[in-house]
Amino acid sequence: MHASMDYSAKKVVVIGGTSGINLQIALAFAAAGADVAVASRNPEKVSAAVALLQAQHPQGHHLGACFDVRDTAAVAAGFALIRDQFHQIDVLISGAAGNFPARVTELSENGFKSVIDIDLLGSFHVVKQAYPLLTRPSAIIQISAPQAFLPMSMQAHVCAAKAGVDMLTRTLAMEWGTEGIRVNSIVPGPIANTEGFKRLAPSAELQQRVAKSVPLGRNGQCHDIANAALFLASDLASYITGVVLPVDGGWSLGGAGMAMAELAKVSR
Repeated sequence: MHASMDYSAKKVVVIGGTSGINLQIALAFAAAGADVAVASRNPEKVSAAVALLQAQHPQGHHLGACFDVRDTAAVAAGFALIRDQFHQIDVLISGAAGNFPARVTELSENGFKSVIDIDLLGSFHVVKQAYPLLTRPSAIIQISAPQAFLPMSMQAHVCAAKAGVDMLTRTLAMEWGTEGIRVNSIVPGPIANTEGFKRLAPSAELQQRVAKSVPLGRNGQCHDIANAALFLASDLASYITGVVLPVDGGWSLGGAGMAMAELAKVSR
């Protein structure tokens, strides 16, 4: 392992780290030697993720916190628990997200607000509570989505929320850069075997259609995103901040819009 990818004794917090992409990120940092805290609002998933981390990487000190990112007091209590155990945070992964396909005419105010509250307001709550615990230097990585800059049918709520997340990333990079806190966004493309991808492309046939729209010719894997996170949080990326990085096999170059248009046709 490259010395810069050695996270021994580092404290890493992964919000939403109990499933899918974020769980793989948590496992990758644990494999690189980090002590990892995962958080989500489902206590069973939190317990299962911590057990998996401990089983696969027993050399580390891993812990879980259960809270809803929409609840300011709950987020504060969760970070108080992390502070008591870890005392500091070297890397923060902010990955809480909500999504479901719906046309604007069928989208309720509550449905729109729910995604905004989880993705955007939740990201704000997380970075605000993490700030006092961040080491100098440290790294924040927000898990965004191509909807942040690519308009997609049935995704108005997610487009609005994730666009806000990426602007929050850029603003934080400016405000906190002089303190040595780097802030970047990773934009996953179509990632196989994740809940979000299954919701948007629920059949094997549809998933294959998406794969054909990716310039590299395949849907991504969770480890593709985890590898990008390991790099962005490392010393190798010490001069990178305020970046919104697509990790999508080139999907955002044009295939994303075509694929989503096809999926919208099928869903009618």
